Amino acid sequence: MKNRLKVLRAERDWSQQDLADRLGVSRQSVNAIETGKYDPSLPLAFTIAETFAMPIEEIFERG
Repeated sequence: MKNRLKVLRAERDWSQQDLADRLGVSRQSVNAIETGKYDPSLPLAFTIAETFAMPIEEIFERG
């Protein structure tokens, strides 16, 4: 699944660790999601959307 996580994170000047702390996951998980090696669970996807105050559809798209 493609996503805009890296761009959105950079726009806020957050490191991967900053985002991981906000999401309650590891930095490695954030890296894996950003690089498309891991698709987040639905609850995590909703948490990501809430963290960025955006609809899920604006963050994730089918690859």
